[in-house]
Formats: sequence, structure tokens, C-alpha cells
Amino acid sequence: MNNTILQLANTVDDFQLIRSQPIDWETRPAPGKWSKKELIGHLIDSAHINLQRFIRCTYEENFKLTYEQDAWIAAQHYQEADINELFDLWTLLNKQIIRVLKNYPAERLGVSCFKNDNVLEPQLHTVVWLADDYLRHLHHHQQQIK
Repeated sequence: MNNTILQLANTVDDFQLIRSQPIDWETRPAPGKWSKKELIGHLIDSAHINLQRFIRCTYEENFKLTYEQDAWIAAQHYQEADINELFDLWTLLNKQIIRVLKNYPAERLGVSCFKNDNVLEPQLHTVVWLADDYLRHLHHHQQQIK
């Protein structure tokens, strides 16, 4: 878990470099596709959902959280938001995730919960797996934004 926490902290720092680059945040690459600003919004939503998972796994097991990514993007109007506010929110959420993971009760790392992000059959995963998956997800979208 320590390696995941370190990589997450480094990813937060790397995203700050992206923030200062001249990127077209507004344009959607195709109809029905997200703009890069909406991708940041999606990462905010992912941080919200995963923070809830990490917190609830400290005292609960086998619970379900649903996440309908397109509905969340539409409901939160990320396309109209200020990009700096989105980066600030994303950064703060991830710092909180890091704080939670750094202080995670060792005896709860193997606790499982369902992950059913737009999947027909929910899958049961441990906290360690969820943290690693969260990091993989961030890296995937970081590459799309660059």
C-alpha cells in the first residue's frame, strides 16, 4: 500500500504540471465524447466515489456504491466550470484520499466491497486492489489529457 500512496502523491504533483500547459480544455473530440475539462470532472467523480469506498471499508464490508459516470458528468456541468477550480477540487480530494490511505487500519486492508461502475455484474475487491485500480485509472486519464 505504501508504494500506491507514494505513486498517488507523485501523480497529484504531476497533474499540477499539466495544469500550466496550454491545453484546449473545452473541445469535445467527437459527439458524445468528453472534453478534457470533463475528463478532469470525471476524475473528481472517481475521487469522490473511491474516497467513500476507502472510508466505508474501515467499518463496513460488502457494500455497494453505484456510479453512473455520464449522468454524474451531466449533472455537475463540468464543461461550464472554471478549470482552475476543477484542478483545486481534484487536488484536495486526492490529498484526502492519501491521508485516509496513509492511516488505514492494517487489519482492514483485506476488506472487500463491490465495484460496479457501469458493469452488469458487480465485482468484489479488496481495499488494496481498489487503491491500485484507482491509481491505474488516474494514469490512464492523465495520458489522455496530455
